[in-house]
Amino acid sequence: MFDQYQRKIEYVRISLTDRCNLRCRYCMPEEGIKKMRHEDILTFDEILRIVRALAVLGVRKVRLTGGEPLVRRNIVELVREIHAVEGIEQIALTTNGVLLDEMAADLVAAGLTGINISLDTLKAATFADITRRPVFARVEAGIEAVHKAGLTDVKFNCVPMQGINEAELPALVEHFTRLRPWKFRFIELMPIGCAYEAGLKGIPMAEVRSRLEQAFGHLRPVQPSKGVYGPAAYYQAEGFRGQIGFIDAMEHKFCASCNRVRLTAEGFLKLCLNAKTGLDLRTLLRSGISDENLRMALQQAIYHKPEEHFFQSSAYKEKDSRAMYQVGG
Repeated sequence: MFDQYQRKIEYVRISLTDRCNLRCRYCMPEEGIKKMRHEDILTFDEILRIVRALAVLGVRKVRLTGGEPLVRRNIVELVREIHAVEGIEQIALTTNGVLLDEMAADLVAAGLTGINISLDTLKAATFADITRRPVFARVEAGIEAVHKAGLTDVKFNCVPMQGINEAELPALVEHFTRLRPWKFRFIELMPIGCAYEAGLKGIPMAEVRSRLEQAFGHLRPVQPSKGVYGPAAYYQAEGFRGQIGFIDAMEHKFCASCNRVRLTAEGFLKLCLNAKTGLDLRTLLRSGISDENLRMALQQAIYHKPEEHFFQSSAYKEKDSRAMYQVGG
């Protein structure tokens, strides 16, 4: 399936909930959060109908996000059902890791092929400051559970922030990639959510890379392997088993190679992270649309995916003003 700019769309990110068991300062306010009603969120049957339709159209990877996807009841069963959909080759999950200790083994057994764990620090006090929750030990236990479950496609997502975790960046890479074949990715602070209102300032990726090269020497570029979906550019330090990734959507747009769409928890197909335009799939599904017409509606909407995200344009009229937890991480 191609859009009007001849980008091959093979990847869908599905938000299962807007709820989260953390309150990260760059993502959610501490209180006063208006939660979606249960009946407004897509059921698993509705999600599976959409996944099956997208698979017929050529989507090969599904990522489950939130909020925090592991707070959605029966998520293991959903992974198992998606795993059974013909054409789906990869099922990944983005999580804060708090509930992984009790769920990692079951998720992998159900067919999970990859996991991204959001983690910005190795210090319990800093973790509590960023997330407003003192549960760092639970995340550590969850990471170890992922290792024991035998999952090999393990990535960590870290947002470098001035005065918060900048001194830890080399230590994070050392801890997770020297001895294990995991990927540690640095993601540029995005103008979505509460980051700017909270006074947080990101660190440019060029500066992050410079700090890492001072610590580990030259970083060798790693060519992406077949079937890899995503915007990160990967590098490897001498003597390290794992890799370091950089995602800088603001400084270096990857829109020209974007291969993804997003499905929000309430069933809205977002064609671009920064755009509010898309397709209300919940209404179509609950109005009795046929499978064939569902596929046609999806294909037509995706064809009109925006050319770029326009994050830096204040005049962009289609900008989505919602926080990341509301649109899907």
